[in-house]
Amino acid sequence: MIYDLYHKTEFNYQSNVSFSHNIARLKPKVTPYQKLLEFEMKITPEVYESYAFTDMFGNNNTHMLIREPHQSLCVIGKSKVEIFLELIEEYLHTARSNSITYESALKRLSHFHSSDLYAKPYLFESDLIPYGSQKIKTYALESFHKNRDLFEATHEFMERIFHDFKFVSGFSDITTPVEEIFEAKKGVCQDFAQFAISALRSIGLPAKYMSGYIETLPPEGEEKLFGADASHAWFAVYIPNAGWVEFDPTNNMIPKDQHILLGSGRDYNDISPLKGVVFSSGGSQLSVMVDVRKAKV
Repeated sequence: MIYDLYHKTEFNYQSNVSFSHNIARLKPKVTPYQKLLEFEMKITPEVYESYAFTDMFGNNNTHMLIREPHQSLCVIGKSKVEIFLELIEEYLHTARSNSITYESALKRLSHFHSSDLYAKPYLFESDLIPYGSQKIKTYALESFHKNRDLFEATHEFMERIFHDFKFVSGFSDITTPVEEIFEAKKGVCQDFAQFAISALRSIGLPAKYMSGYIETLPPEGEEKLFGADASHAWFAVYIPNAGWVEFDPTNNMIPKDQHILLGSGRDYNDISPLKGVVFSSGGSQLSVMVDVRKAKV
């Protein structure tokens, strides 16, 4: 499956910005199941200095320094990505076969194993995702019994979030505490991902925030409007002996060829599309436009 991606992030400032540093993360990550065929990024106004680097999570970053006065900043990323469904299904089959029980996972993670090292940082609290309360921990443990297979338990946990929580845009933003999301049982994809991660880490399992896009289709008989898509978020859990397995609680599905990965990290802050520091006064207004569609062959 090949997709064309368009992601535009634009800031309009109340007053002139005389100087700004920004980091853009709009270049999709390359994985064994995802190949980046094309990528270009357009930045307005002209950049004085820029350089690309890969961070500790393997995400693609572009640092931008702008020195000329400006009242808006527009960053557009255009990508062509190929997803290999057969490889994903093969990996999932192997992961399911090699999955272990929750009790065995906790025992394994409490000792040193070189193959688990890269998962250990995802056991801990992060800026946006603290450990959950006892109520959140109890909610998670309804699925994670000590002798239950970890793959099956996480799948059921995902299903419960899908059925128990309502998708309501406008209720929250990325900084809304997971406790508030849990109490209200509503939010958007970022909220559901961060709540799930908080709950999983609270019961001793490494979990990471997955950010990217998902293909959406218009109603039957209607043409898809350009820019009608949005960024998407889901989570991955680490199963010792099996590896990372991704789950999408917003759509109650295991991501396959409809999900395009931009990057991953401990929480949203590690993979936000654009962040930086500006020298200015007054406020700013953010607008985002995303388009995801199958490439014409």
